[in-house]
Amino acid sequence: MPSSGGRNRRRLVGEINVVPYIDVMLVLLVIFMVTAPLLTQGVKVDLPKAGAQPLADQKDPLVVSLDKQGRRYINIGDDKSAAIDDKTLADRVRLVLARDKDTQVLLKADAAIPYGEVMQIMVLMQRVGATKVGFLTDALPPEKVP
Repeated sequence: MPSSGGRNRRRLVGEINVVPYIDVMLVLLVIFMVTAPLLTQGVKVDLPKAGAQPLADQKDPLVVSLDKQGRRYINIGDDKSAAIDDKTLADRVRLVLARDKDTQVLLKADAAIPYGEVMQIMVLMQRVGATKVGFLTDALPPEKVP
């Protein structure tokens, strides 16, 4: 009879305890679910619907936004959520275009904004030297495209 010296030898378990990993994953999931809505930036604008195809990804465009009240915003500067006047808008666009004249300028106007006001911004963009000016819209589902 082989003697084990009065001790019972424990067998090593070759399994990984995954419970702590699952706990960490669930905590990370909750953190990402809470912070994801906070990461969206910009001005609340109800975009018009259109059936146009999206543009190919290029450099980051300059986005000029008009909300329902006609206030202007731009996606550069210290406070992107602060409304600016036309002179400040023109100055900021001019500075960006001085660095890269091929920067695309996208106009993000609320559907309730009169067409004439949108055209004033388009003319302003052309006067400061923007050669690539486009519109942002919400895409229509393919079955609703005329």
